[in-house]
Amino acid sequence: MTRERWFERSFDFTLPIARFSSLVERLRGTPARLEERTRDLPAPMLTAIHDGRWSIQENIGHLVDLEPLWLRRASQIFAGDTELAPTDLTNRRTHEADHNARRLGDLLAEFRDLRGQFLLLLLTADAAVLQRTALHPRLRTPMRLIDLAFFVAEHDDHHLATISELREASG
Repeated sequence: MTRERWFERSFDFTLPIARFSSLVERLRGTPARLEERTRDLPAPMLTAIHDGRWSIQENIGHLVDLEPLWLRRASQIFAGDTELAPTDLTNRRTHEADHNARRLGDLLAEFRDLRGQFLLLLLTADAAVLQRTALHPRLRTPMRLIDLAFFVAEHDDHHLATISELREASG
């Protein structure tokens, strides 16, 4: 089965605010799911490149690279900004970071720490913040904090699915 490429995806941001806490829990679980999917994998499997795609470790590094963006965007919604910060659509930071040269444990610990910062901010949202919107720069659609949480959770799952595919291809 061919999976949809990330930049070809569309999103329907209509989740009720009542699901916000469930999305926070989904986001809270990503570090553990990454650790579970990579536990006991040999270094050559973690850093193997298949068909020019990022390695397992580079996928994890990419998640690390994007956590500051998620935190910034959430902060912008809290602040009442009208448009969210753009991202580098070329993923230059990930391409240049040499995540394959890092220790897996360090990448996972950094992701867990950064995700914790994001979650701490999300958990401070009150009813007024949960109603605010800001324009997503690429999608050109308004996003609420719950929409951002959904977007991030979907991005996490996209890379977790990629990691699973890479595990199978290497196994």
